[in-house]
Amino acid sequence: MKPDRRWAYAAWLVLIGAFALLHALNLRADFPNHSRWISDWAKYTDEGWYGNAAIRAHLFGRWYLPGDFNPAVALPAWPFLEWLLFFLTGVTVQAARGLAVAVFFVNLLLSYWLLRVRGSVWTALLALTLLVTSPFLYCFSRLAILEPLLTALTLAALNLAVRLPRLRRRGLASIVIGLLFALMLLTKTTGLFLLPALAWAILLPLWKERAPALRCALIALASSAVVYGIWVSLVVRFGLWNDYKYLFRVNNYPKPAQWYWPLLSLWWSVHGCMWMDRILAPLAGVLVISAVVGVAIFARKTAWPRAFLLDPVNGASMWAVAGCVFFMTYQNHPQPRYFALAAFFCFFLVASGAGGLLRGDGFVRAMGACAIGAAIMAVVVDGLWTLNYATHPQYTFVNAADHLAAFLNQHSRGNGLLLSISSDELSLVANVPAICDDFGSQDLPEKIAVYRPEWFATWNDIDPGTLQDIHTRYSLEQVASFRAFDDPDRNVLVLFRLHPLPNGQVRDPETQNLNIELPDDKIYIDVD
Repeated sequence: MKPDRRWAYAAWLVLIGAFALLHALNLRADFPNHSRWISDWAKYTDEGWYGNAAIRAHLFGRWYLPGDFNPAVALPAWPFLEWLLFFLTGVTVQAARGLAVAVFFVNLLLSYWLLRVRGSVWTALLALTLLVTSPFLYCFSRLAILEPLLTALTLAALNLAVRLPRLRRRGLASIVIGLLFALMLLTKTTGLFLLPALAWAILLPLWKERAPALRCALIALASSAVVYGIWVSLVVRFGLWNDYKYLFRVNNYPKPAQWYWPLLSLWWSVHGCMWMDRILAPLAGVLVISAVVGVAIFARKTAWPRAFLLDPVNGASMWAVAGCVFFMTYQNHPQPRYFALAAFFCFFLVASGAGGLLRGDGFVRAMGACAIGAAIMAVVVDGLWTLNYATHPQYTFVNAADHLAAFLNQHSRGNGLLLSISSDELSLVANVPAICDDFGSQDLPEKIAVYRPEWFATWNDIDPGTLQDIHTRYSLEQVASFRAFDDPDRNVLVLFRLHPLPNGQVRDPETQNLNIELPDDKIYIDVD
């Protein structure tokens, strides 16, 4: 490599490293307010929910609360890592998010290794540049949610899969791939929709040797089935099967009434790809469509379309994005955070596709120059956007959580237990003892009868169904409110004291209308 090129690459790496390090600053800060992803629930629920086993184990001495939301039964990988970390750091949101950012750094390294299987140094560095400057990934890679670890395990499995032809012990490597896939499922069950991407990465490089290709795929599948089967058997053995099933039941969202609802859901899911990036997501789509059309029409005139589609990394990337879109279509519940994994593979397609086009001649090379120009424009826009987020941290939610915790400590007369949709998030941020009012394998009236919460917190208004359940045993007194976040439906956290009904009375929702404000309540927000 020429010295001037070596210096250019060194400067490029410094730029990448600087933007990567921005992700590790101000980890206690809120998810950026007034972003395009204002509606995502993760910023006030998911960090706590999916790490609640680790949070409870360290703060309250038990990881499992019967009847409450216990996702670690089905998704143990991330809370296990947090549990180990909290021995060193204590339970803090900075530690949990620091772990997520560390995984993001690992993902950058794994991305580089994956793209270097067949790609050049500069295309791999271009992909890393797109990743570290992305404001979308800046926002979601800093949250202690499941997507960063799922991405890391997927990239690790793909790195092994595309290198199988070079390995001497393919069977052992296939077993490791299967173990990684099992861990993907134990991190987030949507990893199942990434199976086609992993299968493509295993089969395509070995397809000329069909017997070894199928053997490696079957070994990987068998090893993952054994590991996952062992975990499920342990869940059954320890009587946690209802909690395991509940995770799938609660994530079964209603579908539209129209018979063609999959088309409506698909439209929203594809449209949701724009959350990743309004320049790079369409550019990736254009490159993939161009390659498909090129193979069908111009295969004899240019080699780029066929080379692009038959690159196992590109193929796996396309299947990964398609798997994410298919999952969201099936769920009919697209949320921005679900695209955090897809964004990696979308940006891979941009870098690899542009690099391949630039190696062509004439019109193909001109297309590559246009693609590079669009990518550079995205880097500039996204980089400024990310810099703005990194240099203007906000602390509305964490301050609200601290003030709420201080209020509870000062005024609690009983167990101090809080009932809230953001219960586990408040436990993570402010170490508040809490249970969830919305999710749990036990109905809320039964849950509050067992746990006897002293407080209730809600966002902006009260759901009539939740109010009805609370009214079976309590009246409500609104005592404080705390401003937080930017969503107009969730920018005020409202706190209530729960007063047990006299003489242990239990109201019957079958004979009384309990989903409205009652005379013994003091409620100043809407019941809606």
